[in-house]
Amino acid sequence: MKKIEHIGIAVKDLNTSNELFGKLFGEPHYKVESVASEGVNTSFFQVGPNKIELLEATNPDSPIAKFLEKRGEGIHHIAYDVADIRAEMKRLEGEGFTLLNQEPKKGADNKLVCFLHPKTTNGVLIELCQEIQ
Repeated sequence: MKKIEHIGIAVKDLNTSNELFGKLFGEPHYKVESVASEGVNTSFFQVGPNKIELLEATNPDSPIAKFLEKRGEGIHHIAYDVADIRAEMKRLEGEGFTLLNQEPKKGADNKLVCFLHPKTTNGVLIELCQEIQ
């Protein structure tokens, strides 16, 4: 893992949250993107060298909708930048971590992604990210 790629925050309303976080960071979001396969709209903020991703559910069956129902708004995941996502998935599975998907998926912000089950990471949802070449 090279660095924290971004922190994901689940929100009920993307427009309201974009305004709130824009005031907090003193900068507007730089990108809004839909990921239909995950049932989510995303918005990205650049805060110095760090990125924050806001996540809004687009349907009641999406993982974000279920998260919001259980826990409410707040930190959803921490994403790490990796050089070779498939190799990292294999390494982590070999170390006993449970992958939520066996193949990397296309995620937001031009990334391949894979999530680790929080039951194997002390309750923290971990996302692996690799830039699509």
